Parts: sequence; structure tokens; C-alpha cells
Amino acid sequence: MEPSQQDTVAQVLHRHAGQAHRLVQILREVQEHTHWLPAPVLEQVAQGVGLGVATVRGVASFYRFFHLQPVGRYHLLWSDNTTDRMLGSRSLAEQLCKALGVQAGAAAATGALASVGYTSCTGLGDQGPALLLNQQQVLTRMDGTRVQELAQRILAQEPPSAWPAEWMQVEDHVRRADVLLGSPALEGGALRAVRGRGAQATLDELAASNLRGRGGAGFPTARKWQACRDAPLAPGHTRVVVCNADEGEPGTFKDRVLLSRQADTVFEGMTVAARVLGARTGFLYLRGEYRYLLPSLQAVLARRRKHGLLGPSILGIEGFDFDIDIHVGAGAYVCGEESALIESLEGKRGTPRIRPPFPVEQGYLAQPTCVNNVETFCAAAHIALQGSAWWKGRGTPQSTGTKLHSVSGDCARPGVYEYPLGVSVAQVLHDCGAHEPQAVQVGGPSGTCLAAPEFKRRLGFEDVPTAGAFMVFGAQRDMFEVAHHFAQFFAHESCGFCTPCRVGTQLVLRRMDKLALGHGSPWDLHELHALEQLMHGTTHCGLGATATHALRDTLQRFGPAFAARSPQSHLVPGFDLDAELAPARRATGRNDAQAHLDTLE
Repeated sequence: MEPSQQDTVAQVLHRHAGQAHRLVQILREVQEHTHWLPAPVLEQVAQGVGLGVATVRGVASFYRFFHLQPVGRYHLLWSDNTTDRMLGSRSLAEQLCKALGVQAGAAAATGALASVGYTSCTGLGDQGPALLLNQQQVLTRMDGTRVQELAQRILAQEPPSAWPAEWMQVEDHVRRADVLLGSPALEGGALRAVRGRGAQATLDELAASNLRGRGGAGFPTARKWQACRDAPLAPGHTRVVVCNADEGEPGTFKDRVLLSRQADTVFEGMTVAARVLGARTGFLYLRGEYRYLLPSLQAVLARRRKHGLLGPSILGIEGFDFDIDIHVGAGAYVCGEESALIESLEGKRGTPRIRPPFPVEQGYLAQPTCVNNVETFCAAAHIALQGSAWWKGRGTPQSTGTKLHSVSGDCARPGVYEYPLGVSVAQVLHDCGAHEPQAVQVGGPSGTCLAAPEFKRRLGFEDVPTAGAFMVFGAQRDMFEVAHHFAQFFAHESCGFCTPCRVGTQLVLRRMDKLALGHGSPWDLHELHALEQLMHGTTHCGLGATATHALRDTLQRFGPAFAARSPQSHLVPGFDLDAELAPARRATGRNDAQAHLDTLE
């Protein structure tokens, strides 16, 4: 290892005081300088944090954005979400690889100029095809012309700072704003309201508002805060507030827009929660794909500290000491689950925990921890300021307030739409300019797929709940291919902890691969139904339980697309034993009839 690398690792370890629970951040910051994590770097990090090398390597191997093999100095990852593919991302990736003389996903030589690969989703579905550059910058709206010019600039070793600024421009694309997107950012107003009302009265107001979590599960926010507030504290412990900004559900990008336009309101909501709970520590868990937002978010935090809205004695209230640290993820869909997120905060692999105990009882470093998502904290801040009646004046009795929807796919106006809950799917389709849609995937791959006869249904907890994604598929799309791609996503993102998810997602994918080749039969469709039923209720966490939602819905609503891939009247084996013997034939130099199983009686 070069002396400069040793110095870099030493500086990062010193900055984090060699704390093992900061391991993910240490690895991320080191890799930003070293480009990848060679064995000597891992050994120095392990020694610095007091962990075994195998443990550190195990953590690094878990996350998509940590590299245990060399990557190019220009490491480019194409967003591989379904909507990016619909915009031609795969063809563009092939063009880029050809121009650079590399192969997508192939290991790079040490010191290589460039490497190209894929990542699940970059949260830019409204302006794809999109690219990540070295996990620190994004390139949007790629096309053939941009790809050719990009390759030329890379081959000329031109620094990204000299590239056209419009390549890296990220638009908010707010198409419809209501109370969350249309209001000025909160800079202390909600906190002053809490100071006047009191912590318990604020919690009562939140309960009266019937605010439910906006991350997809819809758990009542006040009930979660109350449970955390009631949890006993061990000596030296505090309560912890965590904002889940790991917006990893493909097709979702509304939290990105809130972090861009309403970061003050997000942090205000977290601070309101801290006042209600008596918390002193806060974290914003920012998904790795949003690393480019880190400087602007840190600037907002610095300004709030300067104005007495964070830090010691907030608003002059003695004992109200609370601050927020930003933890940047490293690419793991499962870390959107709150206990997996906490494991990652603690510097570990993002494996969901066994519950109970629940995070509100024992979360971050065994302290009572309240985890809510970005949109929930925004809503809580406004309710603290305006009151419950104001919030309940929007939406339905069971689904109060507004909800943000990330609209993408086959529509003229992709972007973020904020509606009162209870809006119909048809209304959203009309507003976004969807022409002859055949299907909508609500809530991402783990959500609900709706066909045209169901477009009168309404978005809300009593009908079609959603985490915020709204992907539109026109009449020209093959819904089998959509479900096939979702199966690829879940097989890749399984954390591997439990057998039903680790094996089940792979079995689903292999069966879908077989159908894609036209080798399917009715027996294969029966097996897909059986796998879908088996995975419900047997997996360790919600990822596995929802991994076959898209499969279930497309089988039910778009059966002909699957039947077309199942032309065989009899079972066709999915495993070709004779093909598996091909390496043995090559090794022995044989290719005669007696060396092939299908010629033997």
C-alpha cells in the first residue's frame, strides 16, 4: 500500500475516533480516495477499529458500492430500473462500453482508466437514462450524442469538473404541489409552536391528526413516537431520532425532491420529534445514490446550528440539546427496512433484526430509536405548526393529509405530484399525460400492479396503499418482461440471511429466465404460483414477503403474457445436464457421440 493511502486511512480513522460503529462511513470515506478497498487497506481499517479483518471484509462485501476488486478511475454505473430500460439505457450502455473498449460488469485492471456497470435504481426515474459517476456525481438524460461525447472526454482524461454542467443537472420536476411541496421551508416555526404547546400536547395533536408513516407500511406515527417515549432508558443512554432517506424502492424519487427543496422542514420535523421524545441524537440515513446531495444538506445543518435550531439549548430551552449527523449508505435495498438501517448505522451488514425487541425499545446502540421517513417528518413538522384539524382537512378519514407520488414511465409529464390521499389512479394518469396505459405499478416492485379496469381505484390506506412510486406502462409494453426484471431485482437485493428469501428469489428468477427463453409449460406457471405463496409468511423480513407481489399481480392480471412464454404442453427440464458436461468434454478433448448424454440409451 502506498504511503499516501496509509495516511488517508489514518486520517479517516482519526476523524471517526476509530469507532467500530462508524465502520461503514470509514470505508466509504477511504474508498473515495483509494477508488477500491484492497486487502492492505482493509487490514489497516480493521486494526484501527479493533475488528477482525474477516469482519471488516464481510461488511464491505455486503454493500454494492464498496469495491473489493479494482475499478476504473472513471467508474460509471447505469441505472437499471425498469423505466431506464424503457428509455433505452441498455443500448446506451453497450454504446459506451464499445467506445471505451470495456465490458459491462467486468473486473478492471489496477489503475484502469474506466469501468462500466449497472446499479438497481438511482432515484432519477423522471430524467433517465441516468448514470452514477464514482458514486459522487450523477449524469441525467443520457442519449447517443451524450454517450459519444462522454466517452471522448473520458478517453482524453478530462476531469468531470470540465464536463457540461447540463449533464449533471437534476430537475425537481414538481408537477403538482400541495401543503408539503407548496409551503415555505420551516425554519423554527414548528419548534416555537412546540415550545408553546408542550411535548405531550404536541404528541396528542399528532395522534389526533391520524398521520401514518409515508414509507409504505402506514404505521400510526404518534403511536410509534409514544412507544419510544415510554421506553425505559439505561444509564448513559438517550433516545435517538432517525430519518430514513434510503429511498431505494425502484421508481421512487419524491424524498430526493423533499431533501432538495425542503431540507429545513425535514430537519425541523426531526427536531420536533426530538423535543417530544427527549432525544439528544439524530441521524439522517442518506441513500448512497444521493451522495451528491451531501454538501447541500450539511450546509443546511450548519445554518440551523448557527441560528440555534440545532445543538445545545435549542431556542434557548435549557436541556433541549439535539443534533443531527448524516450517515451515507453504500448501496443496499434492504437497508430501507428500519432494523437493517440501524444495523448499517452501527457499522454492520444491513441484515434485518429479529423482533422483538423493536427499535423503539432497543435500536441504535441498544437505545430507544424512532425511525420515520423523509415525508413523514415533513408532515409532522407542519402538523406541529398548524395543528391536527388543518391536516385532517385534507384526504379521507382513514387516510388523512397529502401524499407525494413519483410518477415515471410512459407518460408525457413525469415528476412529483402531491395530492390529498384518496385521489384516483385515473386522475394521476390524466394529469401526467399517460396515453393508453395498460398498467400502473403503485408503490414500486413490492407494491401493487393495477390493470386498466382498476384505474378508478383510489390511492390511500383503505384501498391502494403506496410508498410513493407510480410507474406507468403503455400498451406497447410486455408485462412479462416487467415482472421478469423485478424478479432480477429482488434476487440481487436479498440480504441472504434467510433461506426462503435467499433461495426463493433465485428459484423465481430461474423459472422466469426459463419462460423468457420460450421453454415454459403450464407446470412452470403452477410452480411460480406455489413459490409466490410459499414466500409469504416464511421470510425473515418484509423484503422476501413482498418480493413476489409483482409476480402475483402480473400472473393474475396479465396471464396471456406468461402463457405466451409457456408454449410447451409437457414439462421441459430447466437443467441441461449434457450442457453442464461441456467443460469436461473440452478438458478431455472429446466431442464424439459417446461423450453426449442425449445420444446414450
